[in-house]
Amino acid sequence: MNARHTILLADDNDKDVELILSLLSEHDLPHEVIVSRDGAEALDYLYRRGRFSARPPGHPTVVLLDVKMPKLGGLDVLRVIKADTHLRVIPVVMLTSSREERDLAESYQLGANAYVVKPVSFELFRQTLKQTATFWGAVNEPPPVH
Repeated sequence: MNARHTILLADDNDKDVELILSLLSEHDLPHEVIVSRDGAEALDYLYRRGRFSARPPGHPTVVLLDVKMPKLGGLDVLRVIKADTHLRVIPVVMLTSSREERDLAESYQLGANAYVVKPVSFELFRQTLKQTATFWGAVNEPPPVH
């Protein structure tokens, strides 16, 4: 599957990742989900280095990015993405448990396309993820590849 049909999920919480993958599989999106467990690995995917050096060229349809991660936090990853002329066109959705106003404000200041707080309730989480994945993975037209 080419990169334009992938969702990059950067999240270090195993339970959240398992739940997100399960919920995404319910919605029949024609996307492969690539999981990175920290911010450094997310950048490795985007820059096609390390274990991702052989991946096909192109950008993911959307990056779902947690704020709090080891090695390199989500805000740092967002800062790198939006500062890079080749990567800045990738839609980035902050998908996080953080309700901290400074995380929200900084995410938008750095160029996040959306900030979605993971609900505690399973059913609300299911609905929120369905809406997010449907919009960014199926409704939104990603930028053309150059």
